[in-house]
Formats: sequence, C-alpha cells, structure tokens
Amino acid sequence: MGHLPFASSMDFSGDSFPGPLGPYRWLYLDLNSYFASVEQQEYPHLRGKPVIVSPAPTEFTVAIAASYEAKRLGVKTGTPIREARRLVPGIHVVPARHDMYVRYHHRIAKALDKHLPIEMACSIDEFACRLTGTQTHEAKARTIAGAIKVQIARDVGPFVRASIGMGPNKFLAKVATNMQKPDGLILLTKAELPERLYGLGFGDIPGIGRAMSRRLEAVGITTMAGLLALPPKQARSIWGGVQGERLLAALYGAEVEEPKTTRRSISHSHVLAKAMRAAPNARAISRRLAAKTASRLRRLDHRARRLGVNVRFVSGGRWRGDAGVQATQDSFLLLKAHDRLWAQMQAERPAECARGLRQVSVWLTGLQAIDALAVDLFDAGGDPAFTHSKGREHLCRALDGLNQRYGRNTVNIGAHKAAVGEYTGVKIAFTRIPDAPEFDE
Repeated sequence: MGHLPFASSMDFSGDSFPGPLGPYRWLYLDLNSYFASVEQQEYPHLRGKPVIVSPAPTEFTVAIAASYEAKRLGVKTGTPIREARRLVPGIHVVPARHDMYVRYHHRIAKALDKHLPIEMACSIDEFACRLTGTQTHEAKARTIAGAIKVQIARDVGPFVRASIGMGPNKFLAKVATNMQKPDGLILLTKAELPERLYGLGFGDIPGIGRAMSRRLEAVGITTMAGLLALPPKQARSIWGGVQGERLLAALYGAEVEEPKTTRRSISHSHVLAKAMRAAPNARAISRRLAAKTASRLRRLDHRARRLGVNVRFVSGGRWRGDAGVQATQDSFLLLKAHDRLWAQMQAERPAECARGLRQVSVWLTGLQAIDALAVDLFDAGGDPAFTHSKGREHLCRALDGLNQRYGRNTVNIGAHKAAVGEYTGVKIAFTRIPDAPEFDE
C-alpha cells in the first residue's frame, strides 16, 4: 500500500456508540440517468428503449440525459439531438419535464429518509448521508444500502435506479458511485488507498473537468497513480490555489471541510425553438426570463446591482452586455435595463438580428441580502430612469403572490403569454433544485 500523506480530521468522540467505529462514515446516493429513468418510470412505452431528454423543442440543442439503452448505442448526455437521431434512428426524444423531476426528487428523499437522515441534497439526483455507530461497519452498511434500494423501488419505482457509494469521507463516497453504474454498490476504505483508485480516469473525480485534465497532462500527469503521487505543494501549484491540495487530501480519505459559498448571481437561459427565433419573438422570451430572475430575486430576499443579457445568433455569433442599476428587486426597473441592452444589441448587430437568434440568457449580479443592504434612496446611479422604488417592489411581490396562488402566467410582467407560450418554463441545473414556487414564476 502507498504512503498516506494526509490524516483524517474527522472527530467522532461524541458518538454514543460504545464500540470502535468502522471504516465507513458516509453514504452517497447517485441516481442513474436520472431524467431519462424518471421518464421511463412514468411512461411504460419508453421502458427498455433508447431515450434522450431534450431541454427545448428544437433539434439544435443537446441531450441533457440519456437512458442506458441509448448510452450503449453511443448516445450520451451532451450529444446533439440531430446526431443522436443519426446514430440511433427511431430514438425516443422526450421534452424535459422539470416539475416532474423535482416531484420525484422529493419522493426519493422521503424513501431514503426512512433509513438514514439526509445530511444534504447535493443536487437534483444526488444525496449524502452521514453514518454513525454500527452503521459504519461493513455488514450494517451493506444492509442499509440494500434496504434503501428496495425502498426506492417500492415507493418510487423499479426503473429509477441508483448507485450507492460508501467511504471514509463524503468525497470518496461520491467517487465510489462512479465505479459501478447502473445500480452499483461500492465501499471504499482508507486501508485500500490509494491503489483502489488507480483504475479510475480523471473524469471520474469530481472537480477534475476537461480543462484541469489538460493542465495535468501538460505537466506529465496522465494517470490516477501519477495524480495520487503528487506532493501537496505541487498539487497546489498545478491548481493555482489550495483547491488542489484539498482534493488530494480528500482522495486519501481526509475529511476536508467544504468552503462556504455565497450566492453571486441568478440567471436563466433558453435555447429558442425555430418558431421563436425571429428577433421580436426572441425579445419576448428574453424579457420573460428577466422577469423570472427578478421574481427569484424577491423570493430569495436579495437585491441586484447589475443585469446582463447574452445572445447567440443563428449565424453563430454572440453578443453580451450588462448594465448597472441601483440595488433593486423591482421587475419594472430591471426590464428597463433589459430593454436598453436589447436595443443596444440590435443597433450593433442588425444583420445578425435579421437572420434570427438561437439562444438568449439573462442574469443578475451584484447580489446582496436585503437585511445586509442599506439602500441610498438619493443615489440613482446618475440616471433617474433607474431609481429604486420600494412601492414598485411591493407591487411586484403582490403580483408574485397572484401567480403562486392561481398559477404561472396569471400575471405576466415580462411579456404577454401569447407571445411566449410555454417556452419559458423552469429549467434544472443539476446542482440546483428549484423550489416549488419557481414553477409559478
């Protein structure tokens, strides 16, 4: 066994279990091909068939999920829809139903909670649970994992499968879920490190993406054995900061405290269907996205100081701009900023606008919690049109309440419902689980 340069910082001195603790301190559950498996569970005609989930009603986007039947035929997450149809004629392409995925998420959480308290929902399809007492020993840990899988099959459905990993820390438990899919169960102990990890690729390690893989290869590190042999100081140098040293420590089983994060932005984007690519239609969608970001801002009790717009044209070009506003959560003020940016974009890129737009994105930055923000009512940033208005904020909150009570688009600030149809529903980033009210915004 190789030398272990890191010692675990976990402290179980307060555990009420009188005997010695076992090697497994965390259980991590990773749902397999989650969106696609939910579709197969919900719709029997999709079971056993190659299925991909499309985020938008257009061929010019990519699959955000693929069933294992599709993966075996060479189609995976990120495969362009047109390419998937070429590779697998007759493949089932289903539209994303994000509200359904969130409902299933909560059903799975309820099933899991019958056996272990959930420490955190790490994403829409991942959960982490801390093990204590006898649960940290192999026999009990395996019994719990088996019971969780049976519970999910019973309460949620047999086509929603999960890989379970267990390890000395949460990070390694997550890594273990990548070692056997679908429906896997892998247990890792410190005594097996680092050799047990040698067969993995960089893509199996959370936090090592394509860019970092290229950086490692540039300095001659092409295998996990090479990565795990790095001195901590060199890992820090390659990563350009403490992240490299922290990741290496976690791979050796140390319980590394996760850095606290603060919300820096709120954003929404949409790939436009062919019918919505003309500039007036794209503008209506973009305004609706701006209104959705403002509604989320109010629900999170934050104000924003900048609004940005990013577009991708049918021609392949891009345009990006942003504008400052006085700290606000006022939809009307933010829409003014949006419209000014949109007019600027059309003036600068008239030919590309005439050919149409493929994607629009809107984001808010400069976020600050309301209780931490002192608004200067006499400073409008030099432009009276962008003056903060508490009265309008109260009006916007009242309109939010109508939508939450009577359904999305009951009151639509961003654009008329007829102009946007159902094109701006909630989308799920895998690391962010939408709150229920978001489906009414």
